[in-house]
Amino acid sequence: MIRLKNREELKRMRVAGRVVSEVLMRLEEEAKEGVTTWELNEIAEKICATGGFKAAFKGYANYPASVCFALNEEIVHGIPSKKKVLKDGDIVGIDFGVLLNGYYADSAITVAVGKIRPVAEKLLRVTRDSLYRGIDMVKSSNRVLDISKEIQTYVEKEGFSIVRDFVGHGIGRELHEEPQVPNFIPPNGKGGGIRLRSGMVMAIEPMVNEGSEKTKILEDGWTAVTYDGKLSAHFEHTVALTDNGPEILTERIH
Repeated sequence: MIRLKNREELKRMRVAGRVVSEVLMRLEEEAKEGVTTWELNEIAEKICATGGFKAAFKGYANYPASVCFALNEEIVHGIPSKKKVLKDGDIVGIDFGVLLNGYYADSAITVAVGKIRPVAEKLLRVTRDSLYRGIDMVKSSNRVLDISKEIQTYVEKEGFSIVRDFVGHGIGRELHEEPQVPNFIPPNGKGGGIRLRSGMVMAIEPMVNEGSEKTKILEDGWTAVTYDGKLSAHFEHTVALTDNGPEILTERIH
């Protein structure tokens, strides 16, 4: 069942979205050469404790931390570690969400550490642009798979591949709600999927690989990596469909 959000619910989700945005901006600033993903997670946890809100991921399905990191060939759900030290030339995905006043918000960025290779620069640009192209499809005249098609078409035209094993999702009182929002047209995708309606809120999150779309899970049971060891990038926003079109609840204001 899709849970449409009313004006009061969207108001609460805007507040949660703003918190997520502010934490990600801080983590982006701190993601420098020599810093560990453990230290970045500690920063996020201190902000949560000071602000009096709950990190969405900590304890979710027994996930042990507040932030998910994805370093280079890692795609998503990487666990913070004192052994994972950021180096010049790395890219690191940072995925963070909160639960505030009964509602979730969720967002992700991928950050360059120092000077990165041209292919990494292009990967980050294409993944970020694909997210916003998908958001542009969030309108009442469209269906969910219009978002999917726009993302997949653009990414593949640019020479990259879309991860199939993880998809976007509805969000609100629960971290994961209906509908699922794939970043590709699934084999059974005839008809375009569910029609978009005002009041729907979705976490749209393309995960784009430099090489093959195939993935594997490491022994920790969480960290997803590219099967071929090539780079991956991830960008995500929580987006509401309002009577005036899409509203990005986790947009970062610099």
